[in-house]
Amino acid sequence: MNSKAIITSALPYANGEIHLGHVASTYLPADVTTRFLKLNGVEAYYVCASDDFGTPILIQSEKENKTPSEYVAYWNKRDYDDFTAFNIGFDYFYKTSSQENIEFVQYVFKKLNDAGHLYQKEIIQFYCNNDKKFLPDRYVKGICPYCQAEDQYSDLCESCGRVPEEIKDPKCSICGQTPTKEKTIHYFFKLKNFGDSLTKWLEGNEHLQKDVKKYVQNWIKSGLIDWDITRDITWGVPIPADDAQDKVFYGWFDNHLAYISTALKFLNDKGIDGKDFWNSADIYHFIGKDIVYHHYLFLPAMRLGMNNEYKLPDYIPTRGHLTLQGKKISKSRNWYIGLKQFLNYYPADYLRYYLVVINPYSQDDLNFDWDEFANHINSELIGNLGNFVNRALGFTKKTFDGIIPESEKYDEKDQEAHDKIINLSTEIGILMKENHLDRALKKIMEFSSFFNQYFQHKEPWKKGPGTENCVFLSVNAARSLAIAMFPFIPESSQKIWVQLGLEGKVTDNSWDDMSQLGIKLGHSLGETSPLFAKVEQEDIEKYKKRLGPQ
Repeated sequence: MNSKAIITSALPYANGEIHLGHVASTYLPADVTTRFLKLNGVEAYYVCASDDFGTPILIQSEKENKTPSEYVAYWNKRDYDDFTAFNIGFDYFYKTSSQENIEFVQYVFKKLNDAGHLYQKEIIQFYCNNDKKFLPDRYVKGICPYCQAEDQYSDLCESCGRVPEEIKDPKCSICGQTPTKEKTIHYFFKLKNFGDSLTKWLEGNEHLQKDVKKYVQNWIKSGLIDWDITRDITWGVPIPADDAQDKVFYGWFDNHLAYISTALKFLNDKGIDGKDFWNSADIYHFIGKDIVYHHYLFLPAMRLGMNNEYKLPDYIPTRGHLTLQGKKISKSRNWYIGLKQFLNYYPADYLRYYLVVINPYSQDDLNFDWDEFANHINSELIGNLGNFVNRALGFTKKTFDGIIPESEKYDEKDQEAHDKIINLSTEIGILMKENHLDRALKKIMEFSSFFNQYFQHKEPWKKGPGTENCVFLSVNAARSLAIAMFPFIPESSQKIWVQLGLEGKVTDNSWDDMSQLGIKLGHSLGETSPLFAKVEQEDIEKYKKRLGPQ
């Protein structure tokens, strides 16, 4: 494990509220991983930024009678506030419209241009005579030429994940009319020239998911196309060239560069050499499967084109989409749950637990189901974890006045319980390092279940031989759970810590401390109370009815 790490997530688009689908695949896994790395003593920083540019923002800001800058400033703050309420612990949250990012993007353009990786070409661009404007990517929809999926954007097929050279049967997304074609001059990036170097990078990086690598390699074998990096709109990073003053960069040219520029801004402000840190750290980019093409081809090719001035990612954890009650999330059809909305219903830890435990490290889609959510919380978080902690601490308070008694010679069951504690950090740590967060969480819950059974087997309420051992080991197991669960449910973990009567914060400990018997003879517990409240079915039925057209 590297002693340094920079973690990023796909940038939230500053054009609407964060919903459950956003946090499931990218922000929550990144946050859990960052917390794990920090507990392991890694100097890890989780940085992110709002993605501020593009035609949708330009049009929406006009509708709201705001400048684009005013519009994205609102969503930058709103998104950050929502993330913070969900306990996404960004070390720094910035914006692609920052002066630092604009200057960095322009610097990268000049480096690539000087190295001969860019060229200009006259192209035919879709133009809407009705709306009197060129139509960039998201304002042209049609049929994907590769998989024949309908209603796809011209710059990305969400069905097959490829970037079409030209969409079939194009329609203007604004008015629905068929656009005409007009001449314009754009800059192109020579992506075709990077096939061999991209293949070498893919084959040499053992941390990338094998299934993702395989179909990216198939894309390369089938032939890459040069990449149009120019757009005929006014809101974006200006192209630093005299012959392109009325054009800006395509959003996918500039937004992922904010991973670097944001990290540099944050680190340099801390007095750390940002460039040196970046190049000596493990780099993580957490994404959803819909932007694999951009992160496995465009992003590394641009860094390769700069002669690895900034190192390529070591990890690109990629997960599937979240559906809701078995159907695709859609804001226009009110088939979604806003993050802020959900946090008005239940604590953040409920959602954090559920979204991790159902989310495998794969591109398989996952589904949020209200009934399954209630079942997971009630049977696992409350019935397993909460029940064990409450039993162990409550019994100790009642029987021993909250004072940890002296343990005796272990019997076979005690020794098994002791070994479970000693081995926990290693067993969970292996899964966490491999990004199998769901498996790690399930393993922790198995540990809690074991101690529920251990407590039941020892029957300490009968006050027979071994009662003191049961109390000593069970309370120490609760301490282990507080540390192990911290990356997943930080607020509840801290509550356990306080109820254990321990000083400071869970984060004052290291990951390996969970496998130490840190609570000794004579320690006094704090005040105990139930950690969680039951999810009631009548509330679930009420929340279901709020989905869909109102």
